[in-house]
Amino acid sequence: MFPFKDNIPTDRTPVVTIALIVANVLMYFLFQQGTILGGPDDENVVLYGAIPFELTNFAQECVAIAGDELAPGGCAGQPPTWLTVLTSMFMHGGVLHLAGNMLFLWVFANNVEDSMGRGRFLAFYLLGGLAATALQTAVGPDSIVPTIGASGAVSAVLGGYILLFPRARVWTLLFVVVFFTVLNLPAMAVLGLWFAQQLAFAAFDVVNPTGGEGGVAYFAHIGGFLFGLALIKIFAQRAKRSSPRHPVY
Repeated sequence: MFPFKDNIPTDRTPVVTIALIVANVLMYFLFQQGTILGGPDDENVVLYGAIPFELTNFAQECVAIAGDELAPGGCAGQPPTWLTVLTSMFMHGGVLHLAGNMLFLWVFANNVEDSMGRGRFLAFYLLGGLAATALQTAVGPDSIVPTIGASGAVSAVLGGYILLFPRARVWTLLFVVVFFTVLNLPAMAVLGLWFAQQLAFAAFDVVNPTGGEGGVAYFAHIGGFLFGLALIKIFAQRAKRSSPRHPVY
């Protein structure tokens, strides 16, 4: 299920939303040296991804060993741990990871930015990313798997959107096996189903004997979404005055 347009107009150009999308794209292709067909540079991910073990053991860092494995260690020239919390929010594991996050950001963030102004929205976005990393770290404090992606911050936007615009509708591309169709669905249903999936997958990771290592950081999604739900009314300054582009049913 891929949302691609909602029916809530904006009063102002979403400058911060556009800037965040540009920053994420540049980070992937330039800083991470990622390609369309291949992933980013592995060493770069280890250095600048947020690693829970490093966040809970401030005097220790992780270094790459044989293959794709990491181990507690340390070496000169590694970035400070606090910086990786920020850089990890703008890094991605592949072009599909990047495209999915940017699609959700473009569809839902412009209205959230419009509701609170540019400076407050940037703060809301970054704090949402921090909350996402915090929950992911709290669930697996000794994990040495780098956490990267804008998903946590974007999840905060989704949590805020669902409270600000509960009657909005979203044009959504729906795939059923090899077939697809376009539906105009309530945003509450689209985002509610998305969040239910995160809860289900996170629960599976908890009971999975392998611990879900190396997979999707579902608890980061949950942490960001809950942050958005909890704090959107504090950040949002005004309700929408304009009518939707399409009727709200």
